[in-house]
Amino acid sequence: MIRVLLVDDQPLIRSGFRALLDLEDDIEVVAEAADGAEGLALAKQHLPDVVLIDIQMPVVDGIEATRRIAADPALAQVHVVVLTNYGMDEYVLDALRAGAAGFLVKDIVPDDFVHAVRVAARGDALLAPSITRKLIDRYVTQPLPSAAGTGLDELTGREREAVALVAQGLSNDQIADRMVISPLTAKTHINRAMTKLHARDRAQLVVFAYESGLVTPRSS
Repeated sequence: MIRVLLVDDQPLIRSGFRALLDLEDDIEVVAEAADGAEGLALAKQHLPDVVLIDIQMPVVDGIEATRRIAADPALAQVHVVVLTNYGMDEYVLDALRAGAAGFLVKDIVPDDFVHAVRVAARGDALLAPSITRKLIDRYVTQPLPSAAGTGLDELTGREREAVALVAQGLSNDQIADRMVISPLTAKTHINRAMTKLHARDRAQLVVFAYESGLVTPRSS
């Protein structure tokens, strides 16, 4: 059973998401919160697999709540998915830096929404990779000089290649095809890179790839 926590200050949004998720036999909404502080407390109480969290909320916003969840060792297995509108794209990269596993736009179709929750619970892929690439291409116009090269020397050539493909939104199977290796070997390269870079998940690898200059918007 996939356990989900909904955090949004709009009751109508929460009830809509709950109604969709309640239709699924393998998903359970364990709690709802109207702000980030309450969401953090409920995350500690219920230890959900997935936290769906809005960005703009009172008391504690979604990005700060995400940062606190990601920093808490007791919540290491909790995957935070940020909910956003197209008009708030500038916050997405901040959310990924804070530790979000991915994000969803609120006008997503129901089937894709439910599928995304399952993907997030597995923790094995970014959500909506095409949108991820679009947003990063728009807001990360160049590598950050202060981060250039940081950690790259820790990776093998194959690990660098795998991380670069993760940043392009490819799945393990697609990475395996591109690198002409098995999916298990691709996963091994990715996991070793995450360990060396102290990355919480694949989303953190995406941030690293762009900020280190391993990948640029133009090259992706």
